[in-house]
Amino acid sequence: MIKPGDFPETVARAELRTASGDWPEAAALWAQVTAENPVNGDYWARLAEARFAGHEYAEAHQAYEKVRELGVRPGHQQQYREDLPELLPGEVAYRIACCRAALGQRDEAIDALAVALDRGFRDLDRARDDEYWQPWHDDRRIRDLLGIIDTDGLPRDQGWRADLGLLAREIKRRAYAPFALVPEEEFDRDVARLDHDIPGLTEAQILVGMMKLVRHLDDGHAGVRPPDKQNQDLSRLLPVEFFLFPEGLFVIAGGPGHDHLLGAKVEKIGRHTVTEAVTALDPVVVRDNQQQVTFMVPMFLRHTAVLNGLGIIDDLTKASLTIRAADGTSREVTLDAEPGQRQWDRYPDGWTALADTVPGRPRPLHLRHRELPYWFEYLPAHDLVYFQYNAVRDHPAEPFAAFCDRLFGFVEDRRPGRLVIDLRWNGGGNTFLTQALLHHLIACPVVRRRGALFVIIGRQTFSAAQNTATAIDRETSAIFVGEPTGSRPNFIGETIYFELPYSKVRANAADLFWQTSWPEDHRPWIAPDIYAPPTFAAFSRNEDPAMDAILALRGQFPG
Repeated sequence: MIKPGDFPETVARAELRTASGDWPEAAALWAQVTAENPVNGDYWARLAEARFAGHEYAEAHQAYEKVRELGVRPGHQQQYREDLPELLPGEVAYRIACCRAALGQRDEAIDALAVALDRGFRDLDRARDDEYWQPWHDDRRIRDLLGIIDTDGLPRDQGWRADLGLLAREIKRRAYAPFALVPEEEFDRDVARLDHDIPGLTEAQILVGMMKLVRHLDDGHAGVRPPDKQNQDLSRLLPVEFFLFPEGLFVIAGGPGHDHLLGAKVEKIGRHTVTEAVTALDPVVVRDNQQQVTFMVPMFLRHTAVLNGLGIIDDLTKASLTIRAADGTSREVTLDAEPGQRQWDRYPDGWTALADTVPGRPRPLHLRHRELPYWFEYLPAHDLVYFQYNAVRDHPAEPFAAFCDRLFGFVEDRRPGRLVIDLRWNGGGNTFLTQALLHHLIACPVVRRRGALFVIIGRQTFSAAQNTATAIDRETSAIFVGEPTGSRPNFIGETIYFELPYSKVRANAADLFWQTSWPEDHRPWIAPDIYAPPTFAAFSRNEDPAMDAILALRGQFPG
C-alpha cells in the first residue's frame, strides 16, 4: 500500500530501477504502482517488462494480459527502452506467446503465436531467430506460421514459389487496406498466374512480378527490394544518378570515370525513349501520389534488374544510354552496372556531383550538408535563419530535441525577420521526434506572424517528413514554397521489411494509417503557396528557385 502523496515518488523509483535493469526491485515497485492504479496500461507494461526480464513468465503473462486490455500510450515504450518495439496489439500478443513458450506450454504457445500473427505481429525475422521457438523449429505449425523453409538444396522454382506464397500471405495479413485498389479475387489471380509462370521466368522477371503485386496496395511505403548481398545481379545499379526535371531526365552525379556524363540529358535507355521507359515502370512504382512517382522513377531507371525484368534492357550487367550533351551533340554510351545499394543521403566514395563542377558558383545551401539530419545557418544579409531538416532521426552528437532548443534559442535571441525550414530532401524517420519542433514553432512569437515562417517542400518530403509538414500546415501560418510533397496529408505508411527465406528478397506492406490532418482532408499532397519547382536550368547554375522565391519577397500584403 502506497501512502497518500507518495505515488509519484514510487513511480519515479520504479522508472529508475527499470532503466538500470534491476528487475526484481523494478517488478516489486511496479506491482505497488499497478495495485494503486490498475487502470493505466503504461504501468502494467513496465511491470510486464520487469517480470519477463526477471524470468517470471507466469506473472509476466498476467501483466501482458492487462496491457492487451488497456493498451499503452504511443511512444511510451521507447521512452524507456529504444531497443524494444512498440506495444501494438500484435506485439503484446507475441509476448504472451513467448511467456507460454518459456513455461514449456508448447501447444498453448503455438496457438498464442497464431493469435499474435492474426493481430498483426510485425517481425517474422525476429521470431524466426527467437530463442523461445528454436527448440520447436521441427514443428510444422511453427514452420508454417513463421515462414521457415530449408533452403539448402531447394530447387529454384520451388524456392521462389515458397517465397511468393509467403509474400502473398504477408500482404494480406499486414497491409492496412490490402484490397483498397483491387479486389481480393484479382490479387489472388495475379498470385496464381505468377506462381504458374515461375519456371519460364528469369529471377529479374520474378522480382518484377512481385513488385507488381505490391503495387496493388494504396501504400507508398510498400515495396519489394532485392537482397543486399546474396544475389548481386539483382542488386546492380548504374553508376550515375538521375533527376527528373521539367526539361527531362538528366545526369546529376556519377561514379569514377563518368564525369563526362554530368549534365547530360538522357534521351533513350536501350531502345526505348525515356517516356516509354517511364510508362513501362508504372506497374511497379508504388505511390501515395504522382509526386512520389516523379521521385522514384529516376531510382528505378538505375536498377538494371527492374529494367531487364520489364524488357527495357536485355542485359542485367549493363545498359546503353542515348544522351544529349550540353553542346547539343547526341551519342550512345554503355554503362556497366555495379552491385550495391543506393545511399539516400550521400554519394559513394569517388563520385562527383554536378553541383561541384559549376565554375565560380558554390553549392547552394540545400545541397551542402545532405548527409546531416539537421543543421542551420544565419544569413545576416537577408536577416534569415535557414534550417535544413533532412531526416527525422536523432544525431548521436545532439538529439533533435536538444537541437531544436538551440535553434529556437538562437531565433528568439537574434529575432530574424524570417525562418526557413527546408524539408525537400527529408524522406522520413520517427514521427515522434518531430513534436519538439512543432512545440517550439507554436510557442515562438518570432515566427507566429504570417510572413515570418517558410517551409520548402518537394517530391522527397515523405513519411515522417510529410507528417511534419502536415502538422506545420495545421498548426502554424507557414508559407509553403517549392513543389508538392511526395505523400498525402493522411496516408497509409510504416516501414517494417521482412525477408523471404529462399531468395532473401525483402518486402514491406504498411500496417498503420496516419491521420495527421483532419478526416475531411483528401488532398493528394500539400501544395506550395508559392510554386517554385526545381528546373535543370537553375540546377546546372547552382541556383535554387525555392530560396530565390523567398528572398524575392519584399512587400507586406494581406494574407
